[in-house]
Amino acid sequence: MAIDATFWVAVSFFIFIGGLVYLKIPQKVSNILSDQILDIKKEIDESEKLRAEAKTLLANSQKKLDEVNNLKKEILEQAKKDSEMLVIEINEKFYKSSEIKKKLAENKIIQMKENAIKEIKNISAKIAIESVIRIINTSIDKSKLDKIFEQNLEEAKTAFKK
Repeated sequence: MAIDATFWVAVSFFIFIGGLVYLKIPQKVSNILSDQILDIKKEIDESEKLRAEAKTLLANSQKKLDEVNNLKKEILEQAKKDSEMLVIEINEKFYKSSEIKKKLAENKIIQMKENAIKEIKNISAKIAIESVIRIINTSIDKSKLDKIFEQNLEEAKTAFKK
């Protein structure tokens, strides 16, 4: 058998493989790979936990956001109702106050009218009395004048009482 270069390559290959097995290199590589696999599994588990926590935080945040939106809607609806009631109340107060002012103005006009009528009656009565006195002084004697004066005075008093 001829020993050629391929024989020596094969021998050196087996010696190399034997040296690797003797130095426990495959076991060390396996241990390193196992450690890295365990580290990767731990990181995956931790990331799963973080993902689950993030999911619960997101759900809680969404729930709180929904609650806040519902509360906002309730507050807006209540504010709208309150403003409508306030507008109605203000309108009612305005109309009531305008009615009261209208009635007061009407009463004042009626009082002024009555005062004007009384004043006109008083002035008319004075003028009538003065006219009668002048007419009587110029046309009738004193005894008849006193009698007519007393009569007219009584009539004027009753007219004033009305």
